[in-house]
Amino acid sequence: MVAAPCARRLARRSHSALLAALTVLLLQTLVVWNFQQPRLRGPASAAGAPSSRPPAPAPRRERRDLPAEPAAARGGGGGGGGGGWGPPARARGGGPGEARAQRPASRGALPARALDPHPSPLITLQTQDAYFSHRPKEKVRTDSNNENSVPKDFENVDNSNFAPRTQKQKRQPELAKKPPSRQKEVLKRKLEQEEKGKGRSLPGKGTNEVLPPGERAAVNSSRGKDVPRQPHARKSGGSSPEIKYDQPPKCDISGKEAISALSRSKSKHCRQEIGETYCRHKLGLLMPEKVTRFCPLEGKANKNVQWDEDSVEYMLANPVRIAFVLVVHGRASRQLQRMFKSIYHKDHFYYIHVDKRSNYLHRQVLQFARQYSNVRVTPWRMATIWGGASLLSTYLQSMRDLLEMTDWPWDFFINLSAADYPIRTNDQLVAFLSRYRDMNFLKSHGRDNARFIRKQGLDRLFLECDAHMWRLGDRRIPEGIAVDGGSDWFLLNRKFVEYVTFSTDDLVTKMKHFYSYTLLPAESFFHTVLENSPHCDTMVDNNLRITNWNRKLGCKCQYKHIVDWCGCSPNDFKPQDFHRFQQTARPTFFARKFEAVVNQEIIGQLDYYLYGNYPAGTPGLRSYWENVYDEPDGVHSLSDVALTLYHSFARLGLRRAETSLHSEGDNSCRYYPMGHPASVHLYFLADRFQGFLIKHHATNLAVSKLETLETWVMPKKVFKIASPPSDFGRLQFSEVGTDWDAKERLFRNFGGLLGPMDEPVGMQKWGKGPNVTVTVIWVDPVNIIAATYDILIESTAEFTHYKPPLNLPLRPGVWTVKILHHWVPVAETKFLVAPLTFSNRQPIKPEEALKLHNGPPRSAYMEQSFQSLNPVLSLPVSPAQVEQARRNAASSGAVLERWLDSLVGGMWTAMDICATGPTACPVMQTCSQTAWSSFSPDPKSELGAVKPDGRLR
Repeated sequence: MVAAPCARRLARRSHSALLAALTVLLLQTLVVWNFQQPRLRGPASAAGAPSSRPPAPAPRRERRDLPAEPAAARGGGGGGGGGGWGPPARARGGGPGEARAQRPASRGALPARALDPHPSPLITLQTQDAYFSHRPKEKVRTDSNNENSVPKDFENVDNSNFAPRTQKQKRQPELAKKPPSRQKEVLKRKLEQEEKGKGRSLPGKGTNEVLPPGERAAVNSSRGKDVPRQPHARKSGGSSPEIKYDQPPKCDISGKEAISALSRSKSKHCRQEIGETYCRHKLGLLMPEKVTRFCPLEGKANKNVQWDEDSVEYMLANPVRIAFVLVVHGRASRQLQRMFKSIYHKDHFYYIHVDKRSNYLHRQVLQFARQYSNVRVTPWRMATIWGGASLLSTYLQSMRDLLEMTDWPWDFFINLSAADYPIRTNDQLVAFLSRYRDMNFLKSHGRDNARFIRKQGLDRLFLECDAHMWRLGDRRIPEGIAVDGGSDWFLLNRKFVEYVTFSTDDLVTKMKHFYSYTLLPAESFFHTVLENSPHCDTMVDNNLRITNWNRKLGCKCQYKHIVDWCGCSPNDFKPQDFHRFQQTARPTFFARKFEAVVNQEIIGQLDYYLYGNYPAGTPGLRSYWENVYDEPDGVHSLSDVALTLYHSFARLGLRRAETSLHSEGDNSCRYYPMGHPASVHLYFLADRFQGFLIKHHATNLAVSKLETLETWVMPKKVFKIASPPSDFGRLQFSEVGTDWDAKERLFRNFGGLLGPMDEPVGMQKWGKGPNVTVTVIWVDPVNIIAATYDILIESTAEFTHYKPPLNLPLRPGVWTVKILHHWVPVAETKFLVAPLTFSNRQPIKPEEALKLHNGPPRSAYMEQSFQSLNPVLSLPVSPAQVEQARRNAASSGAVLERWLDSLVGGMWTAMDICATGPTACPVMQTCSQTAWSSFSPDPKSELGAVKPDGRLR
């Protein structure tokens, strides 16, 4: 009987001890939770934890720094169109001002009515448009034409999409333990596991579908089901395609660079060539091990030349004659003609190579070359990709052709592109070269060779095929010679050109072979051969050019899609750079780059400086036209988006003719559209984009005859500051488009022509001011919030841009992008996603239209939903509006065209229309007599008869 009370006392003591232990455990948990809360706040929000904190005037958001910029954004690179500095970055974020982080972060404090039991995360981004480095910046002269000036920030950077050679692979340590043949299987398994994890991460949060109230409960009850995702148009990181060969390789391909190249190459021929090249190199049969040096000098020769601007005043007894080799591509025919006009002289010779992919430009060059006996076009054409071995082949073949032209007695070889322009007159150039006719002018890198070799990739094996430079592995530099390099723009005398072209000695033969497997070979081949040849004492370390390098903007790894390396490209000159052309301290005769679609004013300033102003009243001096489509190209060269909108623009012009030129009871100015557009031009005035000029055919209803017209359409202004304006004044402009050029900081898709399968980029331009956080919200045509994210704007930022990872297709219609500061509207801009009337350049079928025009499945643009923000932003989603969008998506034929034209008419204005030939409309103006038409006079680019002084300008 005594044991029972003892047992009860022991039970009570155990109970008390248990409670005390639980209390201590709870306190410890709370302490740990409080310490971890800053890191857990974002995921907690994402999981749907409600927030009960009162709204704060300046919400603190979780600071998430962007991934490191590509190293190219921090410094320089090689020469030529850019020069190389390292392997490409592997999806590590953008350059200055580019927002790429896509991880959800905390929402911050919203107004009380915005609190939601299932809040959706915002994407928080930190951006900056300034250059930051923990190392002191190396000073580079602003007028430097050293195209391989690589800042020291690159010393330890190797942003390869393959494993670096200097450090262990951290992201995938298990791959290091497996042979390369099994690496693909490991990657595939990891990707599959990640995809499964993503599917479980946010169940039921991917729907923005608008349903009647009675159906919403059923949807909420099934939140555990996964939401189907619509993949982007770009390729995902799935498993590599099966590698097939015409003939199996003769060795075991084990290098990860070669395996990567084989998995990415598209054609069997290219894969076969990659396998054969790799095996020959692996067996030691490809690269020369030793090369003979023929230079009698020790070290590097460098002749000094003096610049005397007055030397042009005396007559030359035997002036040099120059062979200009123009290597051009693209569609900027008028800029090319203006440059040609400025360098032309009857005593020189002009040999023009047009990239084999630029058929329009080739037709234009053939047309004006026929007018002059000293101008010829190469009968062969190559695809001169950036950094490719084909550029060196183009130069070597051009040299051989020129030497075989016995009727062209030239003394110097000068290579130019359409982006070059002279900064001194022909007489000054001839006087200088006549004085130094035995010299060769090349710009060297000016750094230690070991570092140049590494940054230029000369110790790597490359192969060009499928218009791509594939990196296949490492290689050794041949012994016995000194390797040099720099800019691939040079001036070479005839003696050295003959040596490079016809010599069969050990140096030239082996160097031609070595550089046929080299990245950016034209930036090093001529330097290396000259420095090791019997002509080594003729080298002048100056290519007589000014190149506009801005490493912070020009090094964005922008050529990763065509070369397995990162490179840099010069920036375009602007009017504020004009003073650099007036320096007289050293001899410079050409400058690059110039681009009329970016800035034509600087070209005009330079032209007038050299040759004087045009007469007063000369038309077209401030206008610029650039062709983007020509009928001989064929409609297959157009995207479905462009073809759809060009047709709509033409109909817009015909409606303008009918409403503004048509009189009651008279059909002479009424038209019916016929066929595809004949040509399309971009039109600029005073360096501002003015819209498109559409040349098209139409039948005049009064006389039933076909006429050719040209319509000018201009985009309406869509950027709007909030009313009343907020106190936030840093935002200057915002725009949405595709093909963002981070170097020139503009959209190359002029006019922002977008379709349902495009991936738009939002851009903002900022003034100076304090660091701020702004919120960006993307709203689709039926007021569904497709994306929202925060951007942390540094005080020095000038531009920011971000491409939200939206599921496709986008719903056609007018989209809105809102910018808020502390949840107060600052500004908004709009953009049009056009419904397509063509698919594969054929009229779209109803089933295709429904699939493309209905938005993503269940209106889920992202995994998370942002419906809770609709009432905060006063954006009601009307079921009637959604139903109308569904009916529009199901339309086809004439109904679809009417829907498209109504959208286009809201965003574009038909400014004018003219006739290119005879017309039955009595009040229709003739295109050649307008100021805006592509048929109007353009004296600055027009080529005429040679003047008595031997010039065209």
